[in-house]
Amino acid sequence: MNAPIMVIPGSEELTHADRGLLYGEGVFETVHLRPTGPWLLDAHLTRLGRSAALLGIDVPEQVAGLAHGLTHEDGALRLVVTPSTSFATVSPVPEAVRRERRDGIRLITHDVGPRAPWSLSAAKTLSYAENLAAKRWAVSAGADDLLWLREGQALEAPTASLVWLVGGTLCTVPPESTGILPGTTAAHLLGRAGELGLHAEERMITAAQLPGVEAMWLASSLRGLAEVRSLDGVPRAASPWTPRLQDLLGFSRPPAAGAPTGGA
Repeated sequence: MNAPIMVIPGSEELTHADRGLLYGEGVFETVHLRPTGPWLLDAHLTRLGRSAALLGIDVPEQVAGLAHGLTHEDGALRLVVTPSTSFATVSPVPEAVRRERRDGIRLITHDVGPRAPWSLSAAKTLSYAENLAAKRWAVSAGADDLLWLREGQALEAPTASLVWLVGGTLCTVPPESTGILPGTTAAHLLGRAGELGLHAEERMITAAQLPGVEAMWLASSLRGLAEVRSLDGVPRAASPWTPRLQDLLGFSRPPAAGAPTGGA
């Protein structure tokens, strides 16, 4: 299914000379579309502007209008800004992502080495080839996704934030001190942790400490939360917190294949 494309009136068309197409010098945000409209849109627009500033790109004021009035049962809205144009696409959330919400994921870790001073790791740029290559590498190693480490400290996944629960505290990695992309879903979740009687904290955690946490998840706009059910080949038990946290975020897990969906 081809995603419909909405372009800001009066903006230039995307051409072969656009630096976003040639070099990936553009930014984007993926927003979960719900029957009530785009979820956490303001937070995504704020991060879009911050990412664009790191590349020296201006975000047109009309970009927010591209999301106006859009709804979907379970959709993906992508807002894209390049040096010459801005546009949006809408498509259903992929079935693979819905499956990760329901069944969880197998996660492996890998150290990425020191961060370069010119790194754009804190920006959500169109240069996503390395991120997707990292996921393909994880799949080739028998996992579903990869958790990047630096000197043994957990950072983030190629397209998601790490969230974990330990001692009644819901945690995520601090983006400011580590230079990783600030996670909108993770931030929203920690901001509401108190509604379930949990504390919230940004802190570091080592790969050696991860097996001992009560539960861990990858958080992203379309996944919501995908529970880590295997870490570096070691199975993990399902956490009773997963459905509670998913409900808090407004994500309902699809039923398992072949499971009854209701009836007489």
